[in-house]
Amino acid sequence: MTKRVRRSCRSRLLLLGALCVPMAMLSGCQELNYYRQAIAGEYQILAHREPIPRLITNAATTPSLRAKFEEVMQIRQFAAHDLHLPVDDEYLNYADLHRPYVVWNVNIAPPLSLTPKSWWFPIVGRASYRGYFVEKDAQRYGEVFEKKGCDVYVDGVVTYSTLGWFKDPILNTFINEPNYYLAEVIFHELTHRRLFISGDTDFNEGLAVAVSEEGVRRWCQSTHQPQTYERYLQNLDHERGFVRLVMSARDRLNAVYSDAKLSDSQKLQRKAEIIEQMRAEYDALKNRWTPKDTGYDSWFSKPINNAKLNTVSAYFDFVPSFRALLRENGGDLDKFFAAAEKLGKLPQQERHETLKRAGRGTSGG
Repeated sequence: MTKRVRRSCRSRLLLLGALCVPMAMLSGCQELNYYRQAIAGEYQILAHREPIPRLITNAATTPSLRAKFEEVMQIRQFAAHDLHLPVDDEYLNYADLHRPYVVWNVNIAPPLSLTPKSWWFPIVGRASYRGYFVEKDAQRYGEVFEKKGCDVYVDGVVTYSTLGWFKDPILNTFINEPNYYLAEVIFHELTHRRLFISGDTDFNEGLAVAVSEEGVRRWCQSTHQPQTYERYLQNLDHERGFVRLVMSARDRLNAVYSDAKLSDSQKLQRKAEIIEQMRAEYDALKNRWTPKDTGYDSWFSKPINNAKLNTVSAYFDFVPSFRALLRENGGDLDKFFAAAEKLGKLPQQERHETLKRAGRGTSGG
């Protein structure tokens, strides 16, 4: 749901703290196995890297893959020169992991609350998801909390950022996506490198989504690809409709969960009804889309719970606020980042309240 939340079943969620290897061993014996798998997973990626310039000239590279690599090189250059993002040596390599996802994230929430469980990681602070390089390990960890009665959602991730700890490569998990998606991923992850606020997932993801959207718009304009941008806008419009639908359901659920007059069993019943209502609303929304788009069907066809709903919220809560901030700064990305960095210095609660005020009255989300 990047087709973003559509790629959110395959999303660009960031793998946090697990890769902060030098400090990981300070975390205690109970976490040692977790950090071991993180180190092993990152090593596998590093070991499979091949320089993209060499692959472009390699006769064994297929024409379609060569074209993708050439596009990546052009997108990197645009990110550096036009968007002022810190490209450095990022995305100069390619790694084929021979699997559809690079990592699997575990998301957990109480059955009657939309407040996610969070974990503390070295350097990056708290995050509302926990990443594993092996799917069965993620599922096994999630099952521990399912037995405790929690809502659990394990989702495959096609890309992530190590925030400059390693030189992140392009991966087979997303190389064959449309070119506008390649651009969006690269702009998104490089935004994390330019500005990242420790412990504030919603801020970081909202910022990166807003910058990547604006980046794709400018990239399509610069490369004279109006039809590509039209397709991107169409996907974005569908995504925003999906997000509004999910956010509306979250609002209704929050009202139920906070209603002291309802018993827990009544709240659980209302929860199930709201989720089914959301499914019906999606069917109606999908039928209005032209051309037909079934990209979100798989998200709705599988169980939906608080943990799953939170993965949408983390990406989109503050996107309208950052769009408004970009407009306030006349589209100047350097001024925009300076304003965002100033927000990042505020205490988190004040930061979020400021962003909410900025987002009121804006469209989309």
